[in-house]
Amino acid sequence: MPINQSILNRTIATSYSFLVIGITVVVVILFLFHQMSVIYSDFNKLQKENNSSKEETFMNENLLNKKIAMVISFRDFKDIEYFIPRDIFINKKAEVLTVSSKKGIAIGDDGGEANVDIEASEFKVEAFDAVIFIGGSGMSKKLDDAEFQRIAKDAVENDKILGAICIAPALLAKAGVLNGKEATVWSSYLEREPVNILKRNGAIYKEESVVVDGKIVTANGPEAAKEWAGTLIGVIASQ
Repeated sequence: MPINQSILNRTIATSYSFLVIGITVVVVILFLFHQMSVIYSDFNKLQKENNSSKEETFMNENLLNKKIAMVISFRDFKDIEYFIPRDIFINKKAEVLTVSSKKGIAIGDDGGEANVDIEASEFKVEAFDAVIFIGGSGMSKKLDDAEFQRIAKDAVENDKILGAICIAPALLAKAGVLNGKEATVWSSYLEREPVNILKRNGAIYKEESVVVDGKIVTANGPEAAKEWAGTLIGVIASQ
């Protein structure tokens, strides 16, 4: 059966119109995606410059006569979150001691070794200026640890500076010391439970790399280790 020419022409015209619309939509989407990429890139650049400026300011501080306790899991602490801040604190003349569930050589997620100076059950916060908790897969298993939570509570009760990075802010939340406080914590698109832990325990969650609320300084992961250390230096030196 022969095809009506007018129907064929209308079909071709309609197909062409849809094609033009489709191409236009794709072009618009690509343009918007490009613009968003530029905005995101500029925002990250400004944020990095701001963080760098903060770090440089804090790095000018001196921690002579300051004493810092770093609390880690005996197995699988996050190496970067421990070694980078520790070395920065030591370079700033602070005395740094490591606390864990037992004495000996603690092993990090990446195989790093840390000598544990004080067993958690024997730790007394009164002798320290700051207590900071390090994250890692091992710390995720210690969120309900009674001794670790006691240390966090004692730090707040004795008006000490308290820090936590990665998953460790969840331990602070469970210890009840983040109620009404702004804080951040590690999370991912597939794992939001650390954020939920903060919120369930009264914390005001901030999706930022480092958050300061009074004498509590939290950070969201290993990428923020240097910024976190620099921020802690500023808070400790101001006391």
